[in-house]
Amino acid sequence: MSGTARLSDLALQIGSARWAMVRTHFGIQAFGVNAWVADEAGGQLIGEHDELGQAAGHHEELYFVSEGHATFTVDGDEIDAPAGTFVFVRDPAAKRSAVARQDATAVVVVGGKPGEAFTPSPWERNAPALADFGAGDYDKAAEAFEQLLAETPDDAGVLYNLACAESLSGKRAEALGHLKRSLELDPDFRATAEKDSDFDAIRDEPEFVSAVAGQPDASGSSA
Repeated sequence: MSGTARLSDLALQIGSARWAMVRTHFGIQAFGVNAWVADEAGGQLIGEHDELGQAAGHHEELYFVSEGHATFTVDGDEIDAPAGTFVFVRDPAAKRSAVARQDATAVVVVGGKPGEAFTPSPWERNAPALADFGAGDYDKAAEAFEQLLAETPDDAGVLYNLACAESLSGKRAEALGHLKRSLELDPDFRATAEKDSDFDAIRDEPEFVSAVAGQPDASGSSA
C-alpha cells in the first residue's frame, strides 16, 4: 500500500517538541522512521539519549533536517545543521541531542539495528499512550501504560511514564510505587525524575525523596 501525508497532520505534542509517528501512520515494517518538530527557536528537537538503554533499539540513526536550522551535539561535538543537512550517528553508545535554531525546524529520523530485521523499540511502542499523555488525558494514558506494563513488567521506561501519568492524574500512591520500581530497574532515571515537573505533586513525599536519592526508605529497601 502506498500513501501520502503532511508532517503537520501527523505531529503530536510530546514534551517541548511535536513527534510525527511516520512509521506507525504508514504501517512501515522494514525500517524505523519518525520526525520531530520544534515550533520555536531554542526548542529541544531531540532529547539527549543513546541507543543502549532498555527502552532503546540499539539502532544506527540518520537524521535529516528537512526544514529550519538545528544544532546537533554528538558525544560533546556540536554540528551546525541547516535545512538539507544529514547527520549520521553510527555508534549506539554515542550521546546525541538537537535543538532548533529557527522556528518550525523539523528533523526526520531513520534507524535500524545492523544485521537484524527491524522491530519497533520499546520506546516507540509507547506511542499510543504518549499521544494520550500529550493530549492531557492522563487517566487514559495511564491505562495504556498499564497494558504495556502487563506485556513487559520490568520495563523501566514504561514504569516511569506510568508514574508520570499517575502523578498528574492524582494517583499519588500508585505513582510513587511505579516510580520507585522504575528507579530500581534503571537508576539513570533518577536525574530525570529529580527535574521532571510531572512529579511536582509528589515531590515532597518522603518516598519520592528517598527513591530519587537512592536511599533506603522506611522499609529498609532502596530504589
